[in-house]
Amino acid sequence: MQERSSVGEMAERLRRELDRYSPGGKLPSSRALVDRFRVSPVTVSRALAQLAAEGLVVTRPGAGAFRAPARTAPAPAGDTSWQEVALSAESAAELVPRSVDASGVLVSLAAPPPGVIEFNGGYLHSSLQPERAMAAALSRAGRRPGAWGRPPMEGLAELREWFARGIGGSCTAAEVLITAGGQSALTTALRALAPPGAPVLVESPTYPGMLAIARAAGLRPVPVPVDADGVKPALLADAFRASGAPAFVCQPLFQNPTGAVLAPERRREVLRIAREAGAFVVEDDFVRRLVHEDAGPLPRPLAADDPDGVVVHVCSLTKATSPSFRVSALAARGPVLERLRAIQVVDTFFVPRPLQEAALELVGSPAWPRHLRAVASELKARRDAMTGALALHLPEIALPHVPSGGYHLWPRLPDGTDEAALTAAALRAGVAIAPGRPYFSAEPPAPHIRLSFAAVAGTGEIAEGVRRLRTACDEVLG
Repeated sequence: MQERSSVGEMAERLRRELDRYSPGGKLPSSRALVDRFRVSPVTVSRALAQLAAEGLVVTRPGAGAFRAPARTAPAPAGDTSWQEVALSAESAAELVPRSVDASGVLVSLAAPPPGVIEFNGGYLHSSLQPERAMAAALSRAGRRPGAWGRPPMEGLAELREWFARGIGGSCTAAEVLITAGGQSALTTALRALAPPGAPVLVESPTYPGMLAIARAAGLRPVPVPVDADGVKPALLADAFRASGAPAFVCQPLFQNPTGAVLAPERRREVLRIAREAGAFVVEDDFVRRLVHEDAGPLPRPLAADDPDGVVVHVCSLTKATSPSFRVSALAARGPVLERLRAIQVVDTFFVPRPLQEAALELVGSPAWPRHLRAVASELKARRDAMTGALALHLPEIALPHVPSGGYHLWPRLPDGTDEAALTAAALRAGVAIAPGRPYFSAEPPAPHIRLSFAAVAGTGEIAEGVRRLRTACDEVLG
C-alpha cells in the first residue's frame, strides 16, 4: 500500500514540473530523481511509466525520459445518440438480455473512496495476501521450460491433479478443467446445464454474482430458502417439482452470505433429490481455504461423495490469494464434461500458461501451508473482533449465526429498516457496507446487511468501522 501511494505522489510531483521542459526535452536521470526525492528506483520507474501511459512523457531505453510532444487538439465529439435506439430495442421475445445488471457484483468489487473503511469487500486485504510468495512463484514460473508456450486446453496436468486431490473421493485429473476464476467457471456451468429461458434453482439468499450470471444467460432464478443447516431438502424437492429446473446452484460450505454449512444428513438428501429430478447440482466450493482456526474438521465436497456425476464442482485459488490470481477448477463426470470443455474453449481458449505455472509453484512451496495457517488465525481474530464490536455498539442488530469459515457476517436488521438509507448513511459516516437486498432473487423476508472482516487492515479498523456504523444507525433507526 505504501509503495503504491509513493508512486502516485511521485507521478503527481513530476506532472506538475513538466512545464519546465520543452516538448522533447530530457528529464533528469532516474538516479538524479532518486537522490532528489529520496525514493526508491522502483518508485521512480513506476512513476515514469505512469506518466508514459498518460502520454505525458516518452521513455527511451538507455537514453532516459523526455517530455512528450504537444498533444493535438482533440477531435470533435461524435453523435452517439443513435446507440440509445440500437441498444434499447429489446423485445419481450428475447431470451438472453443484451443489457446486464452488474450492480450486485460491483458492490464487492469497487474500491471505496479514500478514508472509507471497507466492510463490503470480497477479497483478502493486501496484508493478508501472500504477496511475496506469489511474486516468487511467478518469477520461478516464468523460467520454467515452455512456460510461455500454449498450455493444454484443459489445463496443465499437474495442476489438474492437484485440484483433483483437493476435491477427493474418486475425482481424477481427467475430470478437471482449469478455468480463469470461479465466476468464469460458474458462467460456463450454467451455460452448459440450462438453456435460455429455463429456471435454475438457487439458495435464498445467495451470492449476487451468481444471480447476475443466471440473468445474463436468460435464466430464471428460483429461490430455495436456507437456514443455519443449509438448504432445506423438502423445499428443494418442491422447487424441482414445481419448476422442472435442470440445475441447483449451492454453496454447501460457509455459504455466502449466511455462513451456513450444509448438515451431514442434508448432504445425502440434496444429492438424492437432484438425482431423482434428473438435475445437476452446481457446487460452488469457494472458501474452503479460508477456514478459521477454530473450525475443526471440514466436510468433504459434495463431489467427493457423488459417483453418478450429479455434481458439477467449482473451486478456486483466488479467495485465498489475490483477486488477480484467477486460477480455478471446474470438475464434472460423464458426458457433461465434454460440453463444459467445449464452452470454455470457445469462450476463453485457455488460462494463460504462466499463471498456471505460477499456481503450481505457489501451492507446492513451503510458503503455501504457512500462508493458510496465518490466514486461519487472522480471520478468526477479525471475526471475533467484529462480533464483539457489534454486540457492544449495535445490540439491536441480530447475529443469529457466527461462521467458522469465510470472510463475512450476515446481521439481520430491525424490521422495517431501509437498507438503502442505512447503506448511504454508513458511507457518509465513512464505512462501506453491502445491503442485503441484492442477495435475494425474490422478495427478502427481512432486512439484512453483509459485513466483511477480511478486506480491512486489521482489528483496529474493524472497531472503528463498527463505531462509524453506529453513527449511521443512529441517523436511520432513530
